Amino acid sequence: MNQPSPNLSNLPDSRSRRLAAGFAALSHPARIEIVRHLAQQESCCCGDVVQKFDLAQSTVSQHLKILVEAGLVTFEPDRRRSRYRLDRDALSGLSDQVSTLVNSCCR
Repeated sequence: MNQPSPNLSNLPDSRSRRLAAGFAALSHPARIEIVRHLAQQESCCCGDVVQKFDLAQSTVSQHLKILVEAGLVTFEPDRRRSRYRLDRDALSGLSDQVSTLVNSCCR
């Protein structure tokens, strides 16, 4: 018997929603590798990631879009291309949230 999904939109604290968005953004191995790649670069364009991982441009664009929407990656237009940059502060904040969650559950 299936139970209905809980309605999380009414949570009083948006930290859970932000944490879930970060987890979702990092839930795909390719996105984790893209984040690792961006950590080694000042910035890069979608084509750089395509070449590095031999993925279709549309696939990389979709992965980057998800990372941008989660706030882990920023982008800025650069003529005909966009430059993507890892938001290290956002990633560090996500790490802090995970640590807080783990610590509160493992006392």
